[in-house]
Amino acid sequence: MTAPGLIAAQAKMAAAGVDQTAIDVFSHYFAELEAGATGLIREDTIEPLLDPPFLEGVDIDDEAARAAFDKTAIIRLNGGLGTSMGMDRAKSLLTVRDGKSFLDLIVDQVKQARAATGARLPLVLMNSFRTQDDTLEALAPYIDLKVDGLPLDFLQNAEPKLLVDGLMPAEWPQDPTLEWCPPGHGDIYTALLGSGILEKLLDEGFRYASTGNSDNLGAVPSPTIAGWFAASGAPYAAELCRRTAADRKGGHLAIRRADGRLILRDTAQTAPEEMHYFTDEHHHPFFHTNNLWFDLEKLFAALKARGAVLGLPLIRNVKNVDPTDTASPEVFQIETAMGAAIEVFEGATSIVVGRDRFLPVKTTNDLLLLRSDAYTLESDGALRLAVGAAPLVDLDSKHYKTMSKFEARFPHGAPSLKDAVSLTVEGDWTFGAGVVCRGEVVLEDTGKPETIPDGTVLEG
Repeated sequence: MTAPGLIAAQAKMAAAGVDQTAIDVFSHYFAELEAGATGLIREDTIEPLLDPPFLEGVDIDDEAARAAFDKTAIIRLNGGLGTSMGMDRAKSLLTVRDGKSFLDLIVDQVKQARAATGARLPLVLMNSFRTQDDTLEALAPYIDLKVDGLPLDFLQNAEPKLLVDGLMPAEWPQDPTLEWCPPGHGDIYTALLGSGILEKLLDEGFRYASTGNSDNLGAVPSPTIAGWFAASGAPYAAELCRRTAADRKGGHLAIRRADGRLILRDTAQTAPEEMHYFTDEHHHPFFHTNNLWFDLEKLFAALKARGAVLGLPLIRNVKNVDPTDTASPEVFQIETAMGAAIEVFEGATSIVVGRDRFLPVKTTNDLLLLRSDAYTLESDGALRLAVGAAPLVDLDSKHYKTMSKFEARFPHGAPSLKDAVSLTVEGDWTFGAGVVCRGEVVLEDTGKPETIPDGTVLEG
């Protein structure tokens, strides 16, 4: 007998025009949630991944790389609003360098790669209903960006938040949009199929997809990796980086003992009492960048064979229906991770890439670093480290967490950080023009707003 909560959720999704493919996938995960699935991956069920191949050891013929690259599409996840940074529009529209946004720089990267290789290299964004309009408006001036036969974007699906008490769809008349949530970036596969984009890419002769987050400007289109992936014959591959003590939160790949397959484990899938395994950069020495490659033909075949349900592991997130109101009802948000598809495909693999391919911006700390002279913007549209090691930036969240507060305290742009080891700001400090940081800089909280004069050199 079908649960009342599922019947109500299916009806709500159908009334909102959600694609039937997405409704079927949601129904699959509702059944798992109802059965008590938590999505936890226990340490005793996996073994650490210790010896993946390294890109630096790959030797790919230039012609083979070009041929694979010409069959590659660039897909970027662009559904995020940057709410943790106080934003209410697409995070990719945030200015990063030289007056250019994440989106502008991604377009530059694609156009430069096209010019250098002759590849068609379509750029396709997965937007959410909250980011689509602003994003397409921002792309309108790029009249030569679109590749014939392909749109510039497709929409991520939406699903109802479910009340923890009873699993009925949440209702929130104060703001009905808060009754909905995205199904996590694992929805990319469902959305590619349901939107028809997957078939269009195949019809236009594309075989491979290079996928990543729009806030990671390190994931520059790469003919070398395209050539490696094509030569591997693998249906799916993940880019990894070697972990450091600063990478304890990111997900990692592991080998499932039951069948020897690679799987992805994220923070939300780790039991609290086992977090010390998860965060140990020596026990699990490589982290997952969310830069992925997949064979479009094999993805299409898998989706068709499984009725669009790849069966990615459930991620059960508990939130408040209104994230800003802790008194609002608790809800489950059913999510899946894009990278979890690695366990679906037999023969899936991974490759360790340089740290330059992982430059995510999750906080204003990250943004200040990319805006500074510790990074240079190069001709291929890539931001690359200009110094031996990136300085650590730690800004007081009370005064710098949101973009409005951050911009007000750096009215003249980022200070020079190329000679800094770290910058720690405690309290309320506004930076003047031409401020230089050297070595380990700590600004202590004086209990009142402070201003650093123009041209100041901060050291120690």
